[in-house]
Amino acid sequence: MSSPQAHLVLTVIGADRPGLVSAVSGPVERHGGSWQRSQMARLAGEFAGIVLVTVPEAAVGALEGDLAGLAADGLRVDVRRTDAPSEAAPASVQLHLLGTDRPGIVAEISRTIAAHGVGIESLTTDLREAPMAGGLLFEVEAELSVPGESGLDELRAALEQIADELMVELSLE
Repeated sequence: MSSPQAHLVLTVIGADRPGLVSAVSGPVERHGGSWQRSQMARLAGEFAGIVLVTVPEAAVGALEGDLAGLAADGLRVDVRRTDAPSEAAPASVQLHLLGTDRPGIVAEISRTIAAHGVGIESLTTDLREAPMAGGLLFEVEAELSVPGESGLDELRAALEQIADELMVELSLE
């Protein structure tokens, strides 16, 4: 019989340099852990990420100690215990938004999503040059977890109203 496994979410941040992922994955491996899922990116010279790992329950303390030791090299790793990931995938909807950049877009969209009881599974934003008009376009890609399809039409109507007010293109698929 295998030993009980702990599920940990690691948040990682430090000045970008080669070897940061290796610095985190090495201790996970040494303590018998497994790297499950992650999203990591370099932003403005910093490297940041979130990682789901499993590790034998008996190794959690030692892993936390090793990860805390990475701070001496300028890499902060915070560890949070979580429940085992659910095998059942919730209904998901893809949101895409594109429009002229201005403050408050994410705040307004996320407030509306939350007000309808919908969660955000993943969110990616980016700025890009507008192809003929010049200036910057703000783009949002998000995966939303919808508790039931009953409120999807109401969410779509609310988001479309905001998109009209912000003068951005928005689609839900």
